[in-house]
Amino acid sequence: MNFNFPYLIDYAHLEVENVAVFCVAVLVAMMVSAEGQAFIATLLGDSRKGATDRFHFNVFLHMSLLGTLNFLVAGFGWAKEMDIDTAKFKNHPRVFLIISRLSGPIANVLMANIAASLSWLVGTFGFEDKVFSMIAVVNVTMAVYGLIMIPPLPGSALLYVFFSDNDFFHKVKKYLNIIGPFLIIGTFGVVRLSGWDGISRVFTPVVSAITKATLGL
Repeated sequence: MNFNFPYLIDYAHLEVENVAVFCVAVLVAMMVSAEGQAFIATLLGDSRKGATDRFHFNVFLHMSLLGTLNFLVAGFGWAKEMDIDTAKFKNHPRVFLIISRLSGPIANVLMANIAASLSWLVGTFGFEDKVFSMIAVVNVTMAVYGLIMIPPLPGSALLYVFFSDNDFFHKVKKYLNIIGPFLIIGTFGVVRLSGWDGISRVFTPVVSAITKATLGL
């Protein structure tokens, strides 16, 4: 199966099978990202008994409406932001928050490698694979674009490195959390409609290189 990186649905020439496989890959990518963040946050000290947003592996509880919409626009998106309480981190709360958030993209890369291994295994038996290779592509795309420092993408946690933890920063962060999703969708929507490379000029080669290395293309 041939892919563009990132994979973008061609709405002028829809192929039902490819769209269905893409949707499955999106669901897997969102679940892995959210549960990856939850696992590391718990490991670092933010453990919760009976938490309804962690370790249920129900992707529909992790779905973000705008994050899912952005997958359809730009080929990447985000899961519902995982609640992480930095007060429960006994040491280096800001560093642990960054580690917890970035564990989402790391989990996506690991999932891409697992999917690529399964794709190779299927190929050795002479079967054509579409599902596992698509899962690899979507997970790598979500991981790389997720490093953009705009909420609610995991990379926005890096803002803590550059800004002091004060009232002004919290006010800016509050408004950025509100407008961030619309800013991402709007920007990539314009990029898609105009044909301008935009920020994809930076990220697409990275997605392409990692995906091809993962799938052995």
